[in-house]
Amino acid sequence: MVPNDSVSSNLRKGVLEYCVLAMIGGGDMYGLDIANGLQRRGLLTSEGTLYPLLARLRRNGLVDTSWRESLQGAPRRYYTLTAAGHDSLATFASIWDTFSASVTEILTSTPGETP
Repeated sequence: MVPNDSVSSNLRKGVLEYCVLAMIGGGDMYGLDIANGLQRRGLLTSEGTLYPLLARLRRNGLVDTSWRESLQGAPRRYYTLTAAGHDSLATFASIWDTFSASVTEILTSTPGETP
């Protein structure tokens, strides 16, 4: 039997990138704010997962960054979605409903029934 933590971890890994893109798509965001939003929703267990993901999104041209002064200390790096990031998010969003509905249909079908 597969532990619940393993299943949850695998599901998070599959969608975390797009959740981050969606959050940033709502407006420029500071890394810690992204982390807090994901943690509140149970999608991030460690900030150590987020920053390598943000670096990869930047390398892949899906986000841009800028440094901004902070009233609370050192300058902060903010993340902004690029045109390619918007396109990637739109592609994910366009298939998500169909994909998740298909999984739900299979999970709720009667045993032995062909969904």
